[in-house]
Order: sequence, then structure tokens, then C-alpha cells
Amino acid sequence: MTYIIGEIGQNHNGSVDLCKLLVDVASRPVKDKLFNQNLQSINAIKLTKRDLSQELSSSQMNAIYNSPNSFGKTYGEHRAFLELNNEQHYEVYKYTKAKELDFIETFCAIGCLSMLKLFSPDKLKVASRDLTNLPLLHALAETKIPIILSTGMSGKKELDIAIEIVSKQHSNISILHCVSEYPTKYQNVNLKTISYLKKMYPKYTIGYSDHTIGISIPVSAVVLGAEIIEKHITLDRDMKGTDQKGSLAIDGIYRMVRDIRNVELALGKEEMQIVKAVKTTKNKLERSIASNKDIKKGSVLTEKDIHLLSPGDGVKWINKSLILGKKAKKDIPENEIIYLQDIE
Repeated sequence: MTYIIGEIGQNHNGSVDLCKLLVDVASRPVKDKLFNQNLQSINAIKLTKRDLSQELSSSQMNAIYNSPNSFGKTYGEHRAFLELNNEQHYEVYKYTKAKELDFIETFCAIGCLSMLKLFSPDKLKVASRDLTNLPLLHALAETKIPIILSTGMSGKKELDIAIEIVSKQHSNISILHCVSEYPTKYQNVNLKTISYLKKMYPKYTIGYSDHTIGISIPVSAVVLGAEIIEKHITLDRDMKGTDQKGSLAIDGIYRMVRDIRNVELALGKEEMQIVKAVKTTKNKLERSIASNKDIKKGSVLTEKDIHLLSPGDGVKWINKSLILGKKAKKDIPENEIIYLQDIE
């Protein structure tokens, strides 16, 4: 089953209560109403933790930030406003676990690992920009917590180095195809990278972190074999914040999870089969040999006497030799199925 991650990221806008509401949305039941079938909901939510002392240059921190999405006069103030402290992350962690969801953290600096004194996330995520942050990779790997590597800004060389570092500590590694363009243009997605990663790294779980608008691309990624799907979620795409418009809101979250789960059911096996559900339809609609005229008892049946009609519970054309040249045991009206019990 596809492991679906609802990425809250900074869409909590600095509010624990808003964060909990997003956890509520992620954990709500998913049902296919047409077939009255309960489906598995989102598996995990993800938060991001930054250590601003290890985040930006002084000039970046002090730069005036006049964006409509700004929560501060400078970019540093903006970033500080969006940060939840360790205790707040722990509060959301406990709330998430009570909802029976996994909790994933993206640590953006070594200093963020102080949070591990409070709790241990189910997985750690390495952001695309930090795949080349080798000191951070070493520190994360040493925790022995399962790691998800995102490839949005890197090629194979950078990924191989990251895998080499982490694998010295453990092999519980997942790799997400990703494009760090917000939102990602469809011509830049290159979903076939998923197939490439599955061939090149068969030891690891391969998935997809999506930044496109809508749900068609993550659903398609599952068809191509993605075992993890990560998608930004929000309560309202019109909320203030740089990631809100590229995220899925409540209805979109529901539809994406529903469609992914239905695709999982639909993929099936590499074989041709007539499923049980088709047998009734086959019996009703397929063709059987029938009379094309009134046939008298004792008449010898020829091909001129027959054609094909529904239902499909009689003799098929390929088996017409079972009927041709035989005598009718009774009168057979025009346009009726000729069953084996009707002939000698």
C-alpha cells in the first residue's frame, strides 16, 4: 500500500492549533461512496524544523521582506514567526500519534536534533536543498531513524553520496523523486524518473514528492510504482503563506487519497482474468447460438438456421459443431437460444 504523507510544512502559519486542525483533516476517514467502501486514509503528517542560527546569512536574515505573504518586516522575522519550538512540535507529535498517524520531521540543521530529547519521529526527511549538506546527513544517519531522501535539486552523483553516508549507519532509506519548482510545470515533472530510480536503487523504497497543482500527477506516480507520495496540505489555499496555493485543501486531500487507494485496488496482477463480478454481465450480454427462423422438431440444423443473440448462457459460435448436423428434439421458435438439451 502506498505510504501517503501529508506535508504540513509551514502551512500552520506558526499556530499549534492550526497544525492540529490539519492533523484532523489528514486523519479523517476516506470512503468510496459509489461502492460503499472504506479506504485507508493518509499514513503520516510531516513538519519542518529550522534552527535559524544555522539557516541564513546575516544579509538574508536582515533583508526587508515586503511580500504579501510576509509575517515580519525582515525575512528573518518572517522565518522566526513560522517556527514552532521543540515543545510545540512534541505537542503536535502526541496529537498525531493519538490519531494513529505516523509523524515525520524534516530537520534543517544539526541543532534541530535537540528535539530528539523529547521524542523520536517515525521517520526523518532530508529536504531537497540539504541532500548535499553532508554534516547534517551524517548527524541524521547516526540517529538510526529511517530516512527519506528528497532529490528535488540533485542528480545521481549527489544522491549516491547521500546514500553512501546514510547506509554506513543503516539501510532503512527511502528516495523520493522531486522537482523543486513551486508549482512544478507538468513538462518538468518527468515521472519516468520513478521507474529509473526503481531500477537503479532496487534495495530502497522509491516514492514521489509532488509540487504540481492538483492530484493527477501523484495518482499517476502510484501507477508508475511510487510507494510513497508526499503532498503539501492546507485548510484553505487562499490563506496567507507562500506554500498555501500549491497545496491541497480539504476536498483535494480527500480526493487524492481516495483516488490513490482506488488505483491501488485497480492495478491488480500481470495476467488476463475474468473476474467474478463480470460473470453476471457475461452471462447477460455475451452471444449464444440462436435460431434465425422457426425450426420444426426433427429438422437437421444447418448454419443457415442459426445466428447469434444474447444471453450468453448457451453454445458459443466456436462450438457450433455441437449443434450443426443434429436434429431438433422439439419445435424451436425463431430468435430463441438453442441449448444442447434442445437437440439430439
